[in-house]
Amino acid sequence: MGASSENRRISTVLPGFAGVASVVLGVGLGELAARVIAPSASPVAGIGGALIDLAPSWAKDAAIALFGTADKIALVVGIGIVLLVVAAIAGWLQVRRPPWGIVIVSALGVLGAVVAMMRSVSPVTAWIPAAIAGTVAAVTLWFLTRMLHPRPAASADESDAGPDRRRFLLLSGVALVAGVGTALVGGIRTAGSVAVDAIRRALKLPAPAVAGPAIPASAELDIPGLAPVITPNSSFYRIDTAIIVPEIDPARWTLRVHGMVEEEFFLSWDELLALPLEESVTTLACVSNPVGGDLIGNARWLGYPIRDILARARPLADADMVLSRSRDGFSASTPIEALTDDRNAILAVGMNGEPLPLQHGFPVRMVVPGLYGYVSATKWVTSLEVTRFDRASAYWTDRGWSERGPVKLQSRIDVPRAGTAVIAGDTVIAGMAWQQHVGVSGVEVQIDEGPWQQADLATAISADTWVQWSLPWQATPGDHRVRCRAISADGQTQTSTVAPVVPDGATGWNERTIRVTEA
Repeated sequence: MGASSENRRISTVLPGFAGVASVVLGVGLGELAARVIAPSASPVAGIGGALIDLAPSWAKDAAIALFGTADKIALVVGIGIVLLVVAAIAGWLQVRRPPWGIVIVSALGVLGAVVAMMRSVSPVTAWIPAAIAGTVAAVTLWFLTRMLHPRPAASADESDAGPDRRRFLLLSGVALVAGVGTALVGGIRTAGSVAVDAIRRALKLPAPAVAGPAIPASAELDIPGLAPVITPNSSFYRIDTAIIVPEIDPARWTLRVHGMVEEEFFLSWDELLALPLEESVTTLACVSNPVGGDLIGNARWLGYPIRDILARARPLADADMVLSRSRDGFSASTPIEALTDDRNAILAVGMNGEPLPLQHGFPVRMVVPGLYGYVSATKWVTSLEVTRFDRASAYWTDRGWSERGPVKLQSRIDVPRAGTAVIAGDTVIAGMAWQQHVGVSGVEVQIDEGPWQQADLATAISADTWVQWSLPWQATPGDHRVRCRAISADGQTQTSTVAPVVPDGATGWNERTIRVTEA
């Protein structure tokens, strides 16, 4: 019987299993190596970061719309699924069309190494984990698939020894378990990351030299289901480009202020904390927030005014932009006037009475009222370059978003919740409204194409924060369409024109259908 006949007798499942086991072992060892070399050298995180970098705006928005703040988890899971499918195909090819299976898994390793080296935040050794992953996967695949070919007959009387399936299954299983195990070990926090978290938890931030505004009791309407006026850190939205959250020891953090300035300088963590810090309350919003969305939060921040940082550097007269850079490679282009006027644009070190959480930018991030985060709210900030819009561009502006991102006038309905039935009778419609650094003077609600009704507005903390609103409603049985629109402090009414989030934020009225039932 010829070799081609024997190949046809081999199950299509076993070669695929060989490919999966080989690649899982390679990736596991690569992730383990990355934890030793640098978390940012993770092969999976590197590919994920590259996909985020290369993703068009529509893909980013689709991911956020589908998965919200779990978009990065979904991306990693998606990468894993694709990798397993490619691994299975490689195993099949290695048995039937050698050496193409080995070529494919080796190419994956080379691709991972190239991507790691191209990332701006990569150390010089970033290629090593991916190279280890590709080499281990290729060698393991070669070894396992050899056992799927018929063994030579032990004697002339033995006509067909067949493939060594038992040994194959044992060793493939060992490779698969070892790969999963090393990947899990690679995912365990390193001593360095544990130390950074311990440093953060032990930090005692200085008392503010300028205390923030008091939050009046009338700012909180205490309506069940309505978002709190101050968003807890654990509930604050997170949208950024970091697959792995940077872990920065404050003692090693420095901020470089440079570019079109008369005096370039570096600022250390100790120097920043020694400055007279100020407290402020500011609402931050993501440009990807759809009308009525929850990619927005309000917090009490502690930090130092960026205008005073820039005043020390003395920007040149024709500078019109500050390009901020993050440890993870992100950058944002902020109009210089937004950092030098009287708004509370700060280098923040504290959030709601504690040091910044790691995922929200520890040790230092930017907070700028009135601008969407993609042009202002740089986390893990390490550089402020004074420049011009016609000389430099930022991460998302390179991908088709607007250079300047002023927050648009918006409002949303929180209560009643979508999809919940309301009992006929006295009830309430309530929500939030905002236009940071402008302020909201009113909210109007429309029910079933009726007249617009003026809602009751809670006390706003400041023009830089969102504000709660409510409207009493005598609900009658049936389906009712409810809309809301905000009126800004300068007299503008929220537009009804529907626009997508690209290129500078969504517009339109938030509306929902509310079903009212008999008691």
